[in-house]
Amino acid sequence: MTHISRRHFHQMAMSAGAAAALGMFGRGVAYGAPGSGFRAMVGVFLFGGNDGWNMLVPTDGAAYSAYVSSRQTVALPPSGVVPLAGSGFGLHKAMASLAPIWDKGAMALVLNAGTLAAPLTKATYLSRPDLRPSNLMSHSDEQEHWQGLRAQTTNRDGFMGRLHDRMGASGVPPVISFGGNNIALIGQQAQPLVLPSKGVLSRYGSNNSAIDAAINSFAGGTGLDDVTASTADTIKDAYAMTAATSAVLGTTGSVEAFFVDPATGAALTSDVSQQLKRVARMIEARSTFGHTRQSFFVSQGGYDTHDAQVNYGNVVAGTHANLLGDLALALSAFYKAMEALGLQDNVTAFTMSDFGRTYRGNAQLGSDHAWGNNHLVIGGGVTAGGVFGRYPDPTLGGADDISSEGRFLPTTATEEYLGAILKWHGVSDADLPYVVPNWGTWSSNGRGPLGLYG
Repeated sequence: MTHISRRHFHQMAMSAGAAAALGMFGRGVAYGAPGSGFRAMVGVFLFGGNDGWNMLVPTDGAAYSAYVSSRQTVALPPSGVVPLAGSGFGLHKAMASLAPIWDKGAMALVLNAGTLAAPLTKATYLSRPDLRPSNLMSHSDEQEHWQGLRAQTTNRDGFMGRLHDRMGASGVPPVISFGGNNIALIGQQAQPLVLPSKGVLSRYGSNNSAIDAAINSFAGGTGLDDVTASTADTIKDAYAMTAATSAVLGTTGSVEAFFVDPATGAALTSDVSQQLKRVARMIEARSTFGHTRQSFFVSQGGYDTHDAQVNYGNVVAGTHANLLGDLALALSAFYKAMEALGLQDNVTAFTMSDFGRTYRGNAQLGSDHAWGNNHLVIGGGVTAGGVFGRYPDPTLGGADDISSEGRFLPTTATEEYLGAILKWHGVSDADLPYVVPNWGTWSSNGRGPLGLYG
């Protein structure tokens, strides 16, 4: 019989059982050079592959004409785009609520980012299949590649989880998800806190004091094996976190008031808004948990828009517009809440997604799986008016298209994008190769993290 140490069993138990709902108390090691003051990063994963080409649209004359020519069935008219002053780009009209954040200098644009194992040109992509990400354009694989930052191998842990490994933490873990248990959150030692987007946590049982007594007996009893003792420790940790988080999530703070539709005053009810509201509440209560650094995972699904992405006869409306509208309202409310807390420069929210969509729309008024994509970064003291990366040549079959439908080769690697946020968050140069496994490729030979923060 194989001997399982108490520490290893505790980790397995949390991963397989209680961690799915509650995670475990942080047991990390030293976090490299975090700097002074509180900081939090909030990753918003858009599951299904967001069409970033309609989220951010070129507005300059020739660039917009090329956009219309190549996008065809899904191209937005000028009336469907809200220009972002000085950028040469505009947001989908459904995201108009984010334009004031751009005007404040608190939003940055990241163009044509995606998963890459190594720098590629179209010629090397075609001649060197060994340099391509594995199973490119597969939902599950590309979600894993984004979150794990290994583009050619299986990812069993992710960048937030590995960051957690390097943090000195106790009590409620500082890596928290309201968007489900995902690869991004899992460390090699540490596990996240995974919480619901609605409701409160509670214990069920007719006699909790009797249950506690039994657990304590298991934990401290002589002659009992590691499995029994670690199970008891796991349950005790989970119960302690239940009490700590319920005390925060079960009460109203100041941030909830900002999660309303500015046009109607009605409370925002989308799931992504509920998740971000809870993130705001956990940030507001950071001192309760003793957190000086926090990392959050939020998600929104429904972006696999092969058909009905836009409405027939009204391309400004449709499935994609509805999703982007909910996302923008939630992000705008979240930013206002951070402003009210005086933390708008201490918290960075940023988008991620499986991949982009084909530039050319299809006959079903949708778009198909592609590669490079555009993203938004909000708060954190980003460079005002910042536009990072290079927008691809929109010519179908052109220099940046690996197909004939507008599947654009990324010009910015996920490591260059997320690495910039991780450095801002406080990850030291010494720890970056651990948190970002392919960091050496993207921090040399003229490559490096984007200058998101100046």
